[in-house]
Amino acid sequence: MTIARLICILGAESTGKTTLAQSLASHFACPWVPEYLRQFCDEHARTPAREEQALLIRRQREGELAALAQAKQQRASFVFCDTAPLLTAIYSDYIFGDRSLHGQARALHLNYSLTLLLAPDLEWIADGLQRDGEHVRAPVNRLIEQELTALALPFVQIGGTGDRRVAAALQAIEQLA
Repeated sequence: MTIARLICILGAESTGKTTLAQSLASHFACPWVPEYLRQFCDEHARTPAREEQALLIRRQREGELAALAQAKQQRASFVFCDTAPLLTAIYSDYIFGDRSLHGQARALHLNYSLTLLLAPDLEWIADGLQRDGEHVRAPVNRLIEQELTALALPFVQIGGTGDRRVAAALQAIEQLA
């Protein structure tokens, strides 16, 4: 029996995570996990407070587990995750000065077979309540890269636009096989 591999798509805001997750899931005919933060903001008409950051991590992980179960039924090879608990921990630290989520987020990141780190080279686009601004992208990208390097887990930088970005992601995924 094949167990689907979790592929994490990570990046600062407005780097194309959702678009790439959907494209890859369509290409491989497998499930993808939407970013729970988006759902939270839609349901509550606000961004989460400091004390709600752990909820984001828990719900994101629940989405991954549900998608893994779906992938098992479909005999799919992959599940693409539009963000990860690690990004919630990084933003929680960056926005609230709260480092308490890093340990849990780092442990959960061990579940991914590969992380695709999206470069902040796309035009920044406002997206409702979720966006802090273009000025946040570069420092958050550096923090993500530092965390992934410290974890010594496989990650590949993905840049470019449109088909070039998708092709770079496909190449990185094909190297897993």
